Amino acid sequence: MENVQNTHNSAAFDDLHNALLMIVGTFNRPQRDELLIKESNIQLDHALFPLLIQIGRFGPIGVVELAERAGRDYTTVSRQVAKLEELGLAQRQKNAKDKRVNEAVSTAAGKAMTDKIDAARAHIYQNLFANWPDEERAELARLLQKFVGDFIAIDKTKTAD
Repeated sequence: MENVQNTHNSAAFDDLHNALLMIVGTFNRPQRDELLIKESNIQLDHALFPLLIQIGRFGPIGVVELAERAGRDYTTVSRQVAKLEELGLAQRQKNAKDKRVNEAVSTAAGKAMTDKIDAARAHIYQNLFANWPDEERAELARLLQKFVGDFIAIDKTKTAD
């Protein structure tokens, strides 16, 4: 009986993992960023777009953490943050507690740009979720937040060992 249960759980986890891979793949498509850039009516290199979003959402954020979140090499991200600085969309600063850590933070112009992107995203999501009951949309958000929180807790446990 236990082997049947494990096989059932394995298939369910495979289905869940496949769905998560599809979500990540969908969000990581360059076309998705290009659509948001177009809908936001902004001018921004598509390589800089996800970094600006991450800085706006999580900044001040260490450049190392930013590189990890973006799945890119630190030196590449450092150069791209420098480009965002040149464009006046972000700036680097030293972390208040650890001066060895370089952080990226949005400027007023960067915030204005991410506000436009957020408005375009909200419009897209309104269309996407138009036929979803409010309760289902809220439940999806709750479950995704729970999943991410538990996943982060696993990462923290493993790095503490």
